[in-house]
Amino acid sequence: MERRLNMKLLACCFVIALVACAQSTPAPKPEGNSPQKAPEKVALDKPKLEAYLRYLELWVPDVNVKIDDPKPLSGMPGFSVVSVHLSYKAASVDETYYVSNDGKKVFKGDIYDLAKSPFQEEMDKLNTDRQPSFNGGPDTKVKLLVFGDFECPYCKAEAGTLRQQVPVSFPGKVQVFFMDFPLDSIHPWARPAAIAARCVLRQSRDSFWKFHDWIYDVQTDVTPDNFNSKLMEWAGKNSVDTVQLGRCIDTKATEDEVNHTVAMGRELGVDATPTLYLNGRKLVDNMAQWQTLQQLITLELDHQAKVAEEAEKCCVVDIPQVGKKK
Repeated sequence: MERRLNMKLLACCFVIALVACAQSTPAPKPEGNSPQKAPEKVALDKPKLEAYLRYLELWVPDVNVKIDDPKPLSGMPGFSVVSVHLSYKAASVDETYYVSNDGKKVFKGDIYDLAKSPFQEEMDKLNTDRQPSFNGGPDTKVKLLVFGDFECPYCKAEAGTLRQQVPVSFPGKVQVFFMDFPLDSIHPWARPAAIAARCVLRQSRDSFWKFHDWIYDVQTDVTPDNFNSKLMEWAGKNSVDTVQLGRCIDTKATEDEVNHTVAMGRELGVDATPTLYLNGRKLVDNMAQWQTLQQLITLELDHQAKVAEEAEKCCVVDIPQVGKKK
């Protein structure tokens, strides 16, 4: 009788232990796509941030401020990136700030990943697909993008420098792209010229560059009233189909292409012409001075050569062989 009781007690204790163990052991995670952790909510008070930034940056009341919703910042837990758009009359500028997810800290600056180019973010935004270029091709390691305006006198000076000097000093080593960025508020025929240039490009890349060089050469003689007549006169002398060109201009068939490069420039913070990007590095001042630009291009070519050399060393495996002398 006592033995049976002891056995019952032992069995009871065993069952209790199993139950306790089951309750204390976490349930196994389901296989496959487990639910992702919800992103941390950002406590961003936009009016408070705007007031703080206005005081910090000395933005006058006439400057309109628009603050985007915060976006998660990869590689920096606890912080989000916030884009701030400023506008005053016809001018606009975009700024980037980083805000802690509790909304109490804000800082401005650049974050770099040592494993990538310091200009990777800019390069990711610069799309050269279907953009006119000269002196290079898809395999060219150094890309020079020019955001230009056909009515801009500074662009005229810079264009002459690039067209004359780059092919001579760096033949086939630096691919130069032209990116439309007409300043509509101050240059009344810049947009019509950009639309026309794209229409010419649809017929021939070589014709585009003839137009590019010609329009800068006659820039001071062009007005909104005589642009079309001068263009058609030029087209007739340069084997451009004037009927096709006129139809393209009348329907503004290429204006979306112009708007695309303008939007690209604005996203990058372009607010003046000419603005150049050398493998993502923004260049704005004194770029018409060839000596300065030549030095920067040379440095970039040297840097790309070193990057290629390091990449080659990284991937070479030396396997020792019997009888092979080292």
